Parts: sequence; structure tokens; C-alpha cells
Amino acid sequence: MKNKYEFSKGTLAIVPNEGDTSLVLEDEDHYIVDQKPFQIMDESCRYFGSSYNGRKEGAKNILGADYKVPIVVEDSSNLIAFPTSSPLSDDCIWISLNRVQNIIKVDNYNTKVLFDNDIEIIVPCSFRSIENQLSRASRLDLILKNRKNSS
Repeated sequence: MKNKYEFSKGTLAIVPNEGDTSLVLEDEDHYIVDQKPFQIMDESCRYFGSSYNGRKEGAKNILGADYKVPIVVEDSSNLIAFPTSSPLSDDCIWISLNRVQNIIKVDNYNTKVLFDNDIEIIVPCSFRSIENQLSRASRLDLILKNRKNSS
């Protein structure tokens, strides 16, 4: 078990686990971290020079949305994660936008997320909800890339 974890390019998802722990899925490994997913996200944002609330406000301003807003964890590599439910909810899973290859409807309440390294997870969210979150995060990514390229 790890005490701390920073979101990185290798991160696929951060999944709530028993108690106040999280299961972190990475390219080659997975870890149990002694923090809730929201704590990992907040501390990751701080590690890269901001805070969760600062990143959230920035994304809200860019997207004009304020519920389940995707977060730019780190600027230079456009490291973006999106929540599957309210970020403070105990069942919220954080998914790395750049690592998602595809999503598949399992049933009305579950969606399979396929990552770019053939790992897959089933999240307890409707396909439409995950599709909306993926679209919102992709839009944030595109807007930021266009702004960087035009400056």
C-alpha cells in the first residue's frame, strides 16, 4: 500500500476502494493508496502547481459547465481526468482522458471503459453519462490545445 500518489501519464483510473483507500490503475501495475480518489486528485493538482478548486474554476470558465467538470491535472502535457459522478461522492471514479480508447454499453447502469493498453474496467455509470463526460473532457482538451497553438 502506498501513502500518496500523483496522477501521471501512466495513470488509467483512480477507483474508490474499501474504507478511505483507492485502487490506482496504471499501465503496468495497480496500487492501493491510502487516500480517497478526491484527495489524490487534489494533491496531484497541488503537486503540479495549483489546487483542485483552481483547476475546477478554470475548466468551468472554459466549458461553461459546473457539474462533474473535467480537471487539467497538469498543463504542459494536457493531463486531463474526468469524474464519473460528483467528485466528492464516495463512488466517484476518475478516468484519464488521454488513455481512453473506447467505451461500450454493458447495460443501462454500467459501461465498459477500454484503455489504450487493452486494460478495461466496468464503471457503474450509464453509457450516455460516460459519453457526455468523455465529450466534455475532449472539448476542454481541444480548446486548450487551440489556445496554446494560437499564442
